[in-house]
Amino acid sequence: MTKWTKVGSPVDQPVPEPTFSPYQHALRQRLLAAPVIAAPEPWRRIACTPVGGLLGIGFASHPGTGHDLVMVVSHDGHGLFDTVTGERIARDRDPDDEDDPRGADPALWCSGLGPLAGSRVRIAGLFGGELHSSSGDGWTLEVVAPAWPNERVLLSRDGGLPHSGPHGEHWWHIFDSRSSELRAAGFSPSGKTLAVATSSDLSLWTRDTDVDVDHSPGDVTQLHG
Repeated sequence: MTKWTKVGSPVDQPVPEPTFSPYQHALRQRLLAAPVIAAPEPWRRIACTPVGGLLGIGFASHPGTGHDLVMVVSHDGHGLFDTVTGERIARDRDPDDEDDPRGADPALWCSGLGPLAGSRVRIAGLFGGELHSSSGDGWTLEVVAPAWPNERVLLSRDGGLPHSGPHGEHWWHIFDSRSSELRAAGFSPSGKTLAVATSSDLSLWTRDTDVDVDHSPGDVTQLHG
């Protein structure tokens, strides 16, 4: 007599725990053990602003002062922040980017407002895109998830992982997104501003530097040029 054995569907099968090599395990433990600390000089944190329903952010330069500006896209509209003061300087609660005749993906671009009126800004966040992962003069930013799905933002001057030097001297754990979903993290094209955006807030760091870092021409384009 043939005995039939019930085989569960793939969904019902237990998923084996991932295995790590000794090197991977040691690296993960080192990242887990690193507490959140302040970014080192010359960086200074200037803002941690609640933004409910945040979808993405993008950088632009103020046409008058050259200061970095941050455009924030959320379910409640668009906002523009000054990275020198951390203050919101313009807001549009009912933007209509679908009127842009150039056919750009509205999820990755938005029309400028305030001093950026007449331009559009590239956006990185929930729907794609990315910010600069290096400052152009030695600073590096990484997003890691040793306790996935919670993500951590690391700032370093040692070239990035595996961060063989001491935490707090060569690399710094500056942000933990355990309470919200990370949307984007990176430097401005100038390298003078660092932003971390989650689904609930925007954090900004800035620094004083005379280093002239090359600006990317694709972050802001004119609507009429």
